[in-house]
Amino acid sequence: MPAPAPVKEKSCAFCANNVVAIDYKDTTTLRRYTSSYGKIVPRRRSGVCAWHQRKLANSIKRARIVGLLPFVVK
Repeated sequence: MPAPAPVKEKSCAFCANNVVAIDYKDTTTLRRYTSSYGKIVPRRRSGVCAWHQRKLANSIKRARIVGLLPFVVK
């Protein structure tokens, strides 16, 4: 039986670019972290660290409330 392939660690894109605050008005960045159905993508798929994932989720929720992002994609 062959050995499993080594898992490559995903690095947080926000940590790599020294981003402290995630702006809820930056919809192009926020859309990268939502699925085709409009759901927030989990950490294990996006590769974002826990601290930035919390900030990202709050920014996406704020953008939805303001009307910049949809709650549900039809």
